[in-house]
Amino acid sequence: MNDDGTGLLTIGELARATGLTVRTIRYWSDEGVLTPVTRSAGGYRLYDAPSVARLELIRTLRELGLGLDDVRQVLAGERTVAQVAATHVAALDAQIRSLKVTRAVLSSVARHDSTARETTLMNRLARLSAAERQRIMAEFVAEALQGLDAVDPEVRERLRATTVDLAADPTPEEVDAWVELAEMLQDPEFRAQMRRAMELNSADGAPGEARGRSLWFAKRLVDLVDLVAPARTRGITPESPEAEPVLHDLFGDAPRADVLERMLAGFNDRVARYRELIALVNRAPAPPHAEDFAWVVAALRARTDS
Repeated sequence: MNDDGTGLLTIGELARATGLTVRTIRYWSDEGVLTPVTRSAGGYRLYDAPSVARLELIRTLRELGLGLDDVRQVLAGERTVAQVAATHVAALDAQIRSLKVTRAVLSSVARHDSTARETTLMNRLARLSAAERQRIMAEFVAEALQGLDAVDPEVRERLRATTVDLAADPTPEEVDAWVELAEMLQDPEFRAQMRRAMELNSADGAPGEARGRSLWFAKRLVDLVDLVAPARTRGITPESPEAEPVLHDLFGDAPRADVLERMLAGFNDRVARYRELIALVNRAPAPPHAEDFAWVVAALRARTDS
């Protein structure tokens, strides 16, 4: 306290009492968050003991990142500290998510020595909202299925249910996977390839047919794993005569060239990569049985190439 008998503090004395600078206290006073009790005869601001407690609260709120408007509302009793804190927690969460994306993008850029154009694209794609990412997927699926009413219902439903859920705290590898996937989903060649796979599926059936009847989809997937994995384990190569009974058990007497066309459309390297990228982005298990599919394709090729 000063020694003039009033029990009031000058701004300099208040600064010494709190450890804050005179400049900071003056600024907060000018902004209306720390109003002087009165002024001296010489026009100097004077503060009382409650001003010290008020100043400590202001400092605490500012150190926690609150803006002066929030501080002013708390001091005026318009909002509680808890209410303001909850608002800032949400804002900080959003900022932290953004910083994690930034870190993942920069880590990826550094790892790949990306160009300015690649960096811009990666940053833009990484910051798309969940709705924007799903829109890209929905457009891809819609083009693949448009007008094909006879596509196996199970195939249609699974394709439409595919999601891309990039985590709020993606790793550099997940950012890489999403960027590659987004480019693939918008690649005219890959879109045409997926469309061709759906056309072949549609040609196998008619509208209203039962789920899973597709030659190369659900029920064949189970058979393929059950038959091919043991054959591979026994060392049967795709080109060997021993592979023929496996193909017959899988596809019967269906023309091998037709089966191969469908397999290549639905289970080739790009489709396998597409499924792998979706799993990476969604933090899901890697798609199984890729080696089994490759074995079947090689066996079919060995019997159709001339």
